[in-house]
Amino acid sequence: MKKKKYLIPELSVFFPCYNEEKNIEKTVETALPIIKEITPKWEILIINDGSKDKTLEKSKALVKKHGSRVRIINHKKNRGYGASFKSGFYGAKHDWITFTDADGQFNFRDIKKLIKTQKEKKTDMVIGHYLGRKVPFYRKWGSKMWELLVFLFFGLWVTDIDCGFKLVKKEVIDNIPDLEAERGPFITSEFLIKAKKKGYTFSEVGVTHYERQAGSSTGSDLNVIIAGFSDLIRLWKKLNFPQK
Repeated sequence: MKKKKYLIPELSVFFPCYNEEKNIEKTVETALPIIKEITPKWEILIINDGSKDKTLEKSKALVKKHGSRVRIINHKKNRGYGASFKSGFYGAKHDWITFTDADGQFNFRDIKKLIKTQKEKKTDMVIGHYLGRKVPFYRKWGSKMWELLVFLFFGLWVTDIDCGFKLVKKEVIDNIPDLEAERGPFITSEFLIKAKKKGYTFSEVGVTHYERQAGSSTGSDLNVIIAGFSDLIRLWKKLNFPQK
């Protein structure tokens, strides 16, 4: 009998969630057969960031159905996307880590494109960029302004810096300085800035994006935007004016 050839030896997958009761089950159930197809050694982490709806209840049902390789990391209070990002990365145990938003706006089958790009480019990370981002124009404009700020302050340019689909070698998260951002959108920028400073490499590949079918995003909330700017300035000061 011919031995099955997998695309990647092992993979941790995490889904950050806040009030995604209408999406989390479909997101996990859609990803599962693809994960099993590409790797023999896997886990799924559902990061429940203090959801006020039935996200946690739905997540527990998924664990009961699929067993211990589906795990929940539960924040009792809502702490923000950055906190979920950190819990996912620091809680993952396999050599490669990927994540997508739990809202079902990505085609998880695109993980194959990320893996193929990593193998071709031999990079430590692969960053998705949107092939037609399905969000209002003001969010697209805001993202481009944010990317410009990150470039001006840190010299880092990425096509879609906050795209919620990435593939990362666990070695990267284990060796860069601890991530700090919690509430705002700066966490992915902070991660890439610190990884680049340590000499880790990244490549990019286009990923499919769909319209959100249920729930709502908090990425454009004023408090989230303010927190992002605060985190950006804090890291810039830390890197340029280190305390003796």
